[in-house]
Amino acid sequence: MVRQFIGADIGGTSIKLGIIGENGIISARREISYKAGEGEPTVMEVLISGIHEMVSAEGLNIDDMFGIGVSAAGCINSVTGSVAKNGGNVPNWSETPVCQMLREEFGLPATLANDGNCAVLGEQWIGAAIGCTDVLGITLGTGVGGGIITGGKLLEGSRGYAGEIGHFPTHAGGEHCVCGLDGCYERYASTSALIRKTSAEDPEWNNGRVFFTAVSEGDENACRILGEWIDEISYGIAGLIHIFDPQVILIGGGVSKQEELLIRPLRDRVMSMIMPDFADDIDFRAAQLGNDAGIAGAVRYLMSRLEQ
Repeated sequence: MVRQFIGADIGGTSIKLGIIGENGIISARREISYKAGEGEPTVMEVLISGIHEMVSAEGLNIDDMFGIGVSAAGCINSVTGSVAKNGGNVPNWSETPVCQMLREEFGLPATLANDGNCAVLGEQWIGAAIGCTDVLGITLGTGVGGGIITGGKLLEGSRGYAGEIGHFPTHAGGEHCVCGLDGCYERYASTSALIRKTSAEDPEWNNGRVFFTAVSEGDENACRILGEWIDEISYGIAGLIHIFDPQVILIGGGVSKQEELLIRPLRDRVMSMIMPDFADDIDFRAAQLGNDAGIAGAVRYLMSRLEQ
């Protein structure tokens, strides 16, 4: 019998849920929007009720499950299974003891890990990085997320905080970041940073779809802005390559679909920045799993902890 697990991916406005077998097959999916403001259900109340509803809708009992893996935005202490003081953009999330609450409610093993770490684990398990032992995953979105697999293992650090790629400073004395630091990578390399630039250039370029259409049509200013943004992404990736020597660079987020306009020129720019010995056999790939990355990686993380 294939063991079945529950995967959950908690974002700033919604929770994605799934039932995933140890073979990597996802047999059920659902997404629940929430508003965690005054008088609204808490994130954990939405998560717990959502799990009960999903399992019941599939004709299963909670006792049929072998554990719950949770991926979450924000700074996550995967050792204690709780959210750190800096809970990120999820409302009323800081210092929530996620795993303790799930164990008390369901009587199942539970793990909690950062969403960027889970995304790269999911891609290594059933996505674009199957069989790879050294992977650098970068998700370009509202911020810059990421995860690092080195020697076949997820790099977590002493508490699970490692892999906060968006918050290493790339610009001394640069723009102030929501994390409280100045000059963070995500202030320059995120899609939010791109749209701030494009909107200032042309108010109609207020989303990625419109902007990349202008690029594909050869608009000179659009092409210039894209080149500057690719430079910003490349600075960070080049530094990380020199530190971690990965086999594969995975680019995630909606913009990763822009193979010709983003992925290929990004690879060329990075290759021009790194030392020649590091450039051999590095593969740049778009992430494959999309909305499934978080739930898949959360379950893979849970399985790895159960195997210890």
